[in-house]
Amino acid sequence: MELLRDYIVVGFGIAGLSFCEHLERNQKSFIVFDDDSQQSSWVAGGMYNPVILKRFTLAWNAVSQQEYALPFYKSLEEKLNDSFLVPLKVHRKFASVEEQNLWFEAMDKPLMYQFMSSKVLQNDNPRIKAEFGLGQLEGVGRLRVGKLIDAYRKRLEAANSFLFEHFDFTQLRFVADGVQYKGYKAKQIVFATGYGLKSNPLFQELPLQGTKGELILIEAADLKLEAILKAGVFLLPLGSDRYYVGATYNWSDKTNEPSEKAREELLSKLDKLVDVDYKVIDQIAGIRPTVIDRRPIVGNHLVYQNAYVLNGMGTRGVLVAPTLSKQLYDYIEEGAALEPEIDVKRFYNKA
Repeated sequence: MELLRDYIVVGFGIAGLSFCEHLERNQKSFIVFDDDSQQSSWVAGGMYNPVILKRFTLAWNAVSQQEYALPFYKSLEEKLNDSFLVPLKVHRKFASVEEQNLWFEAMDKPLMYQFMSSKVLQNDNPRIKAEFGLGQLEGVGRLRVGKLIDAYRKRLEAANSFLFEHFDFTQLRFVADGVQYKGYKAKQIVFATGYGLKSNPLFQELPLQGTKGELILIEAADLKLEAILKAGVFLLPLGSDRYYVGATYNWSDKTNEPSEKAREELLSKLDKLVDVDYKVIDQIAGIRPTVIDRRPIVGNHLVYQNAYVLNGMGTRGVLVAPTLSKQLYDYIEEGAALEPEIDVKRFYNKA
């Protein structure tokens, strides 16, 4: 006897979770398959920040994405009776007076004023090397991604809506009114597997490049940071004198194994930013699902119309995932149009 569902969802990072939440909000039944093989949701440290601090510009659609994402995550806090959002300021170290001037010029760009402070902060932390001061971003912070995924997953497991196992494509069948997979039958199947898309025979030809990123976890009792510090690397305070330091970008290595090269790179940049004793506690790595044109990939398969992809969110999955999940849901259930710049058809049309 087959178990009937409206959806099968493959992958449970921040994208898969966000899509499942939209399914729940609309009383759709589903089953999730995930095997923890993709770690990209962890590598960004969970930061939500619409400003690209390297160039003092806004990321793509970042303001509208944040306006949707923060209430979305707050609703999950209420639903799961836990806290996941950590509002934090970001302090961008200035390397020169010229960078200070670029900061003030950027404030004149549309929408930037709501995030960028108009004052140069003088560094009063003797452990930070910042002789030209700091620029401050407000309205930003961190999402406890791992904590959120664990809490939501436990809820789904209790409802028999989550299976921890590798998805076997040889068992997937497309039938007239949906899809069949092992003992399940569903109307639609959605793949939100990050870089795992490269091993998906339905979508593996899409130009998902993948960028390996690594973080180290340090303990530094004397650092006493209360804001995220950014300059070459970011220092993200986690509490209890612990900090994430990240992140690296490697376009050739596609493994999830931490590397000595990345460790050395991060520690070298850290030592240029702070003067403090610290201990390395851990190092983590994952492959970010980056796309050749730097835009997400959303939509359905060219032949199998009830197979969908939700992918390519790069380094800003925390901000992007809620909005794109809603767009995909509305596309499937209501026939709403996808924005051309995220629609997977932009690649099919080039074939």
